[in-house]
Amino acid sequence: MSEVSKEERLLTIRNSIDSSIVADNVLEIAEFTVEKHEFRTGNTLPSDVRDEAIARIKDELWQRIEALKLRRQKLLEGMFRAAQETLDEVVGKA
Repeated sequence: MSEVSKEERLLTIRNSIDSSIVADNVLEIAEFTVEKHEFRTGNTLPSDVRDEAIARIKDELWQRIEALKLRRQKLLEGMFRAAQETLDEVVGKA
């Protein structure tokens, strides 16, 4: 197996995210946030306001998830680089 395909395989394995679980969690967080607001204020939001709030909360959370995925990818790249540098040091001493 070539060096590139090994790294791609490792990144694919470690980068897998179950999108349906994330989507369910995002929706639950958005709905919970709106329900918590309604409970605290004692007011039920009109359905159009509720729908817009949930949609905007979901959009914001997805933006944060995408940012986290990018940070995670950079962290993994740094870990692979550090592992290679460490291996190079060890092999160089042999």
